[in-house]
Amino acid sequence: MKQGLKIAIGADHAGFDLKEVLLEGVEGIEVKDFGTYTPGSVDYPDFAHLVASAVEKGEADYGILLCGSANGVAMTANKHQGIRAALCWKPEVAEPARSHNNANVLCIPARHVTVEEAREIVKVFFTVEFEGGRHATRVDKISC
Repeated sequence: MKQGLKIAIGADHAGFDLKEVLLEGVEGIEVKDFGTYTPGSVDYPDFAHLVASAVEKGEADYGILLCGSANGVAMTANKHQGIRAALCWKPEVAEPARSHNNANVLCIPARHVTVEEAREIVKVFFTVEFEGGRHATRVDKISC
């Protein structure tokens, strides 16, 4: 990952274990963990709103959200203006999410990826640059 990044992360109970693994060994970046902090059942929107708000307000450069399918957290985060949350289940999906769509919140389906796959998805998401150009014109049309 790029040094000096500020990342907000959050998960529901289905994403808790994977979130904890992804937090291990993170160096050179600032990570704000918005929970959940236990594997007990919780409501995913509570954490998705916190992460999306942090990115929306500029308190974090990017966000990571995890839940069982990642659909719920992606839908919730995308309700926020300026958020482009992308559901990524493999690195090949994360690459255009950044390079073409300038995604700023990564949503990972914790029940459908391995730890190794999740790490690779995160690596790609945080190393690929937005290409701009024709893609910027399209991205500018996303917000309502």
